[in-house]
Amino acid sequence: MGIRDVIEGKKQWRAHVARIKALPPDYQIVYKEMLKYLFKVGPIDLPDGPLLPGVVDFFEEGAAAGKGVLELIGTDVAAFCDDLIKDSRTYADLYQESLGNDPGTAGK
Repeated sequence: MGIRDVIEGKKQWRAHVARIKALPPDYQIVYKEMLKYLFKVGPIDLPDGPLLPGVVDFFEEGAAAGKGVLELIGTDVAAFCDDLIKDSRTYADLYQESLGNDPGTAGK
């Protein structure tokens, strides 16, 4: 990764953050909670993948339609996040593979 890649990545992240700051306050709060959860769960492609920009697109559409954020995602933020990443590889999956076990077969 060269310096230009780093600079371009920072520009993209700043533009992403600016989009979040333009959302209504309740959307911003839920987005921050989603980030906390997703960084703990650890989908591998989270920083570079389409998930976060897609969530912001979804939130922008909801805000433009005048809907509250909980009308869009429901009251369980973690369940919404789990549904978003259900088919994504996580760092836990990588760890299981490094141990030579299939995910979900620990102790068998």
